[in-house]
Amino acid sequence: MTTGADWSPAAGREVLAARARLLGQVRRYFAAAGVLEVETPLLSFAGATDPALASLATRYSGPAAPHGAALYLQTSPEHAMKRLLAADSGPIYQICRAFRDGERGRRHNPEFTLLEWYRPGFALSALIDEVVGLLHEVLPERLREERVSYAQAFGRTLGLDPHRADAAALRAAATRAGVPGAGELALPTRDAWLDLLMTHCIEPGFDPRAITVVLDYPASQAALARVRPGDPPVAERFEVYAGGMELANGFHELTDAAEQRRRFAADNARRRAEGLPEMPVDARLLAALDAGLPDCSGVALGVDRLLMLAVGARDIADVLAFPLERA
Repeated sequence: MTTGADWSPAAGREVLAARARLLGQVRRYFAAAGVLEVETPLLSFAGATDPALASLATRYSGPAAPHGAALYLQTSPEHAMKRLLAADSGPIYQICRAFRDGERGRRHNPEFTLLEWYRPGFALSALIDEVVGLLHEVLPERLREERVSYAQAFGRTLGLDPHRADAAALRAAATRAGVPGAGELALPTRDAWLDLLMTHCIEPGFDPRAITVVLDYPASQAALARVRPGDPPVAERFEVYAGGMELANGFHELTDAAEQRRRFAADNARRRAEGLPEMPVDARLLAALDAGLPDCSGVALGVDRLLMLAVGARDIADVLAFPLERA
C-alpha cells in the first residue's frame, strides 16, 4: 500500500546529479589507470555461503536450466570477476547493483551500488594506496590517513588481544564497555563477539575526519583472503573507514582451489549449526581457481556510502532515488 508522496524519489535532483558526477569521476580514475570496466550477471545458480550474508533468491522456469531452478541475486560480483581474471582479463573493475536480504537501516538498503576492482600483481599495500587515492580524488575534503592493525585497534580501545581472547573475555569486555544486553546475549561464535565489539566499541572511536585502514584480521575472518602464517596467523585483509562508516573491504585473494572448497564446506557447516539454509557452492569459481587465478588483490567499496560522505548525508535513503520503502 502506498500513501502520499511514496511515488516520488527520496533523493533530490541535486543529490542525483552528485551521484552522476561521482560515477563519472570513478570511471575517469580507472580509465587513467588502465583498468578495464566489465559487467557480470546479477543472477547466479550459486549463493553466498558466508553465514553473515543472506542471499535474495528467485526462480527461473525457462530453457537452459532445470525447471524452477533457484537463482540468487549476487551479494557481490566477486566470483564472476575472478572467473574473468582466471581467463586473463588483466586488471578489471565493475560498478553494479548488489543485494543482501535482511539489511535495512541508516547505512543499509537491501539493494545497493558496489564498486569492485581487482589488481593482478598488486600487493595489499599497493591496493590500499589506490583506495586512498580514489577517496582523495572524489571526496570534497582531503582527509588524513591512519593505518592500524586489528590487534592494535582492540588493544588501544579495550585493552585486549582479539586474536587470543576467548568468548568469555570478549563478553566481559562488551559488558564493561556498556554494550546494551551484552551480559544476556547468546552469540553463536567467538567471531560474532568480535564483530559486536568492532561495531559498538572500535568503529565509533575512529576519527571521523580521517581515513582509517584496519589491517590483519583474525584468520577465522579471512573469507576469500589468504592467511599469512605467524603467531598468530592473520588474514591478509583490510577494511577502510571514513566519516565513521565502513566503506571498503579488501583481500589479498585466495588462489588455492582446495582451500576454497574447504572454506565453502566450513561455511555451510556453520550454516547448519546456526539453523541457516545451506547455499549451493559456486562450482564454476572453483573450476576457475583450478585453472589458475593470478596472484592479485581486490576490494569492494560501497558507492552509496561514499556518496553519503561526499554530500554530507546521514541516512542512505537520502542518496537513493527509491530506497526499499519506495521501491
